[in-house]
Amino acid sequence: MQQRRKVKQAEQDQAPLDPAKARELVFKRAAKLLAAKQRSIAELRERLLEGRGATKANVEEVIARLREYGYLDDAKFAQSYASLRLRERPIGRRRLQRDLWLKKVDKKTAETALDEVFETTPEEELIDRAIAKRIRLRGKPKTREDAKKLFDHLLRQGFEFELVGEKVRALAKQDESATDEHG
Repeated sequence: MQQRRKVKQAEQDQAPLDPAKARELVFKRAAKLLAAKQRSIAELRERLLEGRGATKANVEEVIARLREYGYLDDAKFAQSYASLRLRERPIGRRRLQRDLWLKKVDKKTAETALDEVFETTPEEELIDRAIAKRIRLRGKPKTREDAKKLFDHLLRQGFEFELVGEKVRALAKQDESATDEHG
């Protein structure tokens, strides 16, 4: 029984689809993909082209229709993606920029979204939150090696090198002045 179903499915997969049916399949697949999570136009295009019955023309037509309906908008996608990521955890501009690039958002759109997001939440505030969280989890850096680990962690989170250096030095100075007062 199962074998027969597989054979029948294989025959259907090889049978050519009429253009209207193919377009409908692509549209349904697009709806499913967008229901699962928000995507950029290029990201959706790439995924749709992998599906059955997807031709470049079908995919472009479906994308045009979705844009017309307001379901696809890279500017809105980049904005909401970036602000959501910053609400989840404090990360730097470079990290968010890379994430948007991986989501296939064009550079200009990504820059505009990042400018808007970092205008409301400055990177300085985010790095302070990141440092506070790290200290809560691992304690204050006591040795040079611990300070280096914090430094590297903040760089991986996408904060600017100069800003990270400034913050880690300030933290080390706080520790020195605290030991001078108590020692």
